[in-house]
Amino acid sequence: MYDVAIIGGGPAGLTAGMYAARAGWKTVLVERGLPGGQAATTDRLENYPGFPEGVGGPELMMAFADQAARFGMETEYAEVRAVDLKNKRLTLDGGELQARALILALGATPRKLGVPGELENIGRGVSYCATCDGAFYRGKRVAVVGGGDTAVEDALYLSRFAHVTLIHRRDRLRAMGAQVEKLRANDHVEMLLTTTVSAIERAEQGLLLRLSGEKTLAVDGVFVAVGVEPQTKLVEDQLPLDAGGYILAGEDTQTAIPGVFAAGDCRKKPLRQVSTAVGDGATAAYMAGVYLEEGAGA
Repeated sequence: MYDVAIIGGGPAGLTAGMYAARAGWKTVLVERGLPGGQAATTDRLENYPGFPEGVGGPELMMAFADQAARFGMETEYAEVRAVDLKNKRLTLDGGELQARALILALGATPRKLGVPGELENIGRGVSYCATCDGAFYRGKRVAVVGGGDTAVEDALYLSRFAHVTLIHRRDRLRAMGAQVEKLRANDHVEMLLTTTVSAIERAEQGLLLRLSGEKTLAVDGVFVAVGVEPQTKLVEDQLPLDAGGYILAGEDTQTAIPGVFAAGDCRKKPLRQVSTAVGDGATAAYMAGVYLEEGAGA
């Protein structure tokens, strides 16, 4: 029996584990892969506070994991096959574990285009986070693939320092409102509508995008913004989710079930970054401590 169990070893989960263990609670984090989540796949983070020259994603996440372990957090590398949220019981590959409080740091995965060359070039020109990686393309040519609010916001953000081509498969954008008007008036953005990307290839300099109609586009980088998928299937029949599948939890990270908290990218929130995940993790650990101190879950 643990005091606190955490599902997910990204920035939110690792921070929650560090805070909970440091507070003296018997804490375990369950992670199916390597620590760090999406952040560990980002070559360089330039907008995480405290690192003026940027910091490697894998390097930062290993530091998170080492710090949490130093305070006594245990790590169980296993797949969570099922979870009973009411009783805080996890069914793993090799058995079960139970806790008095549970923190869900399940994360969210960017939706992929599913075209040849995409996966091979992640971190080598293909990105899913404009605010994370956009600054690498200052003065260069980039493409944004997508037509929703995120794609439009990414294109406007990147247009501050790069030339942007927005590629969307339909004849009109899904995004609406003032942001779209700003986009249309932006001299640093051009739009290719009714166009799809069929392949991403390495070029002598940058990438070559194979487009529908046998067209091509040479770019230095491509930002895929076709949505993200929260990894909440494990709990979808036990907790209220929004239309996008994100867990409904307040800024205190408390879900609809007492003693169950949601932190990081799986929680409904306006901004998903390493810094906001860290804040969620710290809050969730604190609130779990409050719950335990009140004698709940005993």
